[in-house]
Amino acid sequence: MIRLSRSFVGQQEIDAATSVLERGFLGMGEEVREFESELAAYLGADAVACVNTGTAALQLALQAIGVGPGDEVLLPTLTYVASFQAVSATGATPVACDVGEADGLLDLADAKRRMTPRTRAMMPVHYASYTGDLDAVHAFAREHGLRVIEDAAHAFGCTYRGQRIGSFGDIVCFSFDGIKNITSGEGGAVVSADRTVMDKVRDARLLGVQHDTEKRYRGERSWDFDVMEQGWRYHMSDIMATIGRVQLRRFEGEFAPRRIGLAKAYRQGLVGVAGLKLFANDGEGVVPHIFPLRVLDGRRDMLRSALELAGIQSGIHYKPNHLLTRFGGGTPKLPVAEDLYGELLTLPLHPQVAATDCEQVLAVIRDTLRKRAAR
Repeated sequence: MIRLSRSFVGQQEIDAATSVLERGFLGMGEEVREFESELAAYLGADAVACVNTGTAALQLALQAIGVGPGDEVLLPTLTYVASFQAVSATGATPVACDVGEADGLLDLADAKRRMTPRTRAMMPVHYASYTGDLDAVHAFAREHGLRVIEDAAHAFGCTYRGQRIGSFGDIVCFSFDGIKNITSGEGGAVVSADRTVMDKVRDARLLGVQHDTEKRYRGERSWDFDVMEQGWRYHMSDIMATIGRVQLRRFEGEFAPRRIGLAKAYRQGLVGVAGLKLFANDGEGVVPHIFPLRVLDGRRDMLRSALELAGIQSGIHYKPNHLLTRFGGGTPKLPVAEDLYGELLTLPLHPQVAATDCEQVLAVIRDTLRKRAAR
């Protein structure tokens, strides 16, 4: 079976985790502090706060800017449900917006139509690791007085106009779950130059206990403390952080080149194949997390079945959230995303997909679509 996605860890990560277990401190401590420092240096960021999931990162970022009940947040419907759940967890309402046909990213024109006096923030999602025109996103936010929280779960290690994602902008959130560009088993991070935001995130991840972060770094905890705002048990553990530190060291030399090379091979191998369209996400600076394509003329499920028969997993990223009962049940109508949903197919992409695996995937696609076209 050629897996769609998988964790890529080895003896280095096992040894690092074992060393934490042997020290006997398993909570948030020195390893988290070091991981945050190394992430900040790699990203070129002012500050990083690690948490236990990417979803928690989004929720805490929203909470830190004061988003709550009665507020609305604009975001693209084509994203994993985690983005929508992070908004609703604050008590705010996620407002599903349509996406661009060429890239699957937030359609700013549609977002503008869905704004109300209750709109407080927007959450562009870097779908398939592509950022699109971030200058336009931030200009839109400035024009309408909105905060921007980038859902960069797919985009760790990517750059925009030569700047690494996370080194600029308002607030950026990453995911480090098991199949992302780097993993800490589970995990995520909030990145921002806004000191007030970061202070609020640091406290909120530790149940709202004020200024507890520095004590945790030293293996201590607060006893006489105050709590001013709602907090959550969303901190990262040292076991997770030590795995993430190893992954970060391996990223540029191993993981990124393999992901970039595999996506390039897919693109080159699919040139001229009738019945397919590729997204505009192959720009310079993209380190792809997934490789979605569009299978036209109602042939997506047929191709997916052919891949499965050949022992090749595929996926559908994603079911538009406005079609989910909790987030609209099909209201409003978002025609581009709905059309894309019937065409999307994601191919295997991770560092353990070999060149021979890639060629097998391409061969099945070419052969299946050629036979179908010949009928």
